[in-house]
Formats: sequence, structure tokens, C-alpha cells
Amino acid sequence: MLDCKVIELSDKPWIDKLLAMSDFMGCEYCFANNYAWRKLYKTQISRYKDFYVSCSYKYGMRFTFPAGQGDYKDLFIQLKKCAEEKNSPLIVTSVTNDKLELFNELFPGQFTVENDDSYNDYIYNASDLRDLKGKKYHQKRNHLKKFYENNWQFSLMTEKDYDDCIEFAVKSYNQNNAYDDESSVSEQFAINTFFSSFEQLNLKGGVIRIDGKVVAFTIGEGINSNTFCIHIEKADTSYQGSYPAINNEFAKAATDGYKYINREEDLGIEGLKRSKRSYYPAFMLVKNTVIFK
Repeated sequence: MLDCKVIELSDKPWIDKLLAMSDFMGCEYCFANNYAWRKLYKTQISRYKDFYVSCSYKYGMRFTFPAGQGDYKDLFIQLKKCAEEKNSPLIVTSVTNDKLELFNELFPGQFTVENDDSYNDYIYNASDLRDLKGKKYHQKRNHLKKFYENNWQFSLMTEKDYDDCIEFAVKSYNQNNAYDDESSVSEQFAINTFFSSFEQLNLKGGVIRIDGKVVAFTIGEGINSNTFCIHIEKADTSYQGSYPAINNEFAKAATDGYKYINREEDLGIEGLKRSKRSYYPAFMLVKNTVIFK
């Protein structure tokens, strides 16, 4: 039986332990993301034996493919019972292609599969984003050259930067009149959550200032043994090259030792899609949705 509840900061130790068992590279397999976006996705969590179970109620009842280890058939039978009690079919999201084989083995013919590429993760070679070598990054290097004409300074984020970065994010939020946009409101909540628990969440951040004023910041963390994930990236586009600069400087300063950088999904937003594709991902992490009949 699942005992579901709202995720809390005190849950981090046991959740991190179970996430580490699976070593998944999807952006949802990260305590900080689950905690920061809990309101938008109306998330409830539970522990079932050695599995971390997360369920979103934003679009009906949807379970993220659980992290941990143990008897998956027993686990999904329990999740199916839980869904049926809510008059819902069992729906499991973030099912990578290799995990589809598990469903085919355990529940042949009992489910259908859907994929919305808006929710696939962009995975890059970390060395590509650090070095920006080759013809394909020529335009990025030109943007950086222009940006570096400013009196700029990059630094890894410390507590002294929090208030300035929050003020910068709020200014961007206000300028875009985002008060009635649920995603933007939730993003502000996530940003405040990151800053209010920055050290407890083991986050890393980077800041660029021009003439002492914040013009860009970013936040991320290592989410598995070989992947660093970028959670938030904000920049003042009135400075040409501000986004490539914060991207490149942070990759050089914070991702040493990681093979890949996960820059999360594009959510079907055309501007995000163009931007993420312009950095030439090594591959897309396909995340399917399994719906039981």
C-alpha cells in the first residue's frame, strides 16, 4: 500500500539514495527538480520498499517511472491498484526506450505507448559546450566575442549573489507580464525554492555581471554518475551573446568530470526548441508514456 504525501526537504537523504541506485539521467530524477516544481505538477511521493515513487496530479494521475531497485512487477501491480482506486488507468511517464523492454517482458500486450517529443531531454557532450569547437559553433563563438567586449565578470555563485539574482529574475518576470501564466508563476516559485535551500540542495550556480550588475545567472547540479543538469538559465538579451556566455562559462567552471550535460526539455516552446537545437545535442533522451489498458 502506498502512503503518499507532499515532498519535503527532509525527504532528500532517502530519495537521493534510491535515485543513486538507478543512476538515471532524465531531468526528473533529481530531488531539487521534484522539490522545486512540486506545486506546478501537484506532486505526491511515496516509498515502496526500495523504490522512490513520484506521482503528478496536474494532468490526471501519472506516475514517473520509479527509481530504486527490487521487484518491478510487484511494484507496478501496486501502482495499478492505486490508480484503479482513483478510477484511473495506470499511466507511467519518463519511460526510456530501454525500459519499454521491461514492460514488454512483464506485461505483454497490456499497455499502449505514446511519445510527445516536447518532453524529451536534450543531452549534450559536456566537452562540446565547454570548448565550442568546430564550424557548427562558429556563430556561438561570434556571439561570445561580441559579449566579451563588455566589462564583464563571471563567478561561481555564492550566498552573496542570491538577492541580486532573485531581483534579476523578478525583473524579467515583471517585464514579461507573466502574472497570469501558470508556468511562469511556477518558475518563480522554483527559483525562490532553489535560492532558499541552495546549500541543502547541493546546487551549483554561475553569475555574470557587467559593470557590477547581474546580467545572467544559471543553476544546476550533477544528477547521476556522468551527467550534469541545468535547471535554470536567465540572461539579459539586450547584451548580445549573454545566453551563450553564461552557458559556456558555467560549463567550463562547473561540469568538469561529467561526460554529458542535460539541458532538459523544450516543452514545445519554439524559441526554446531553436535555442536547444542550436547547441547540437549528442542525442535526445526519449521519454515515453506507458498507458495500461
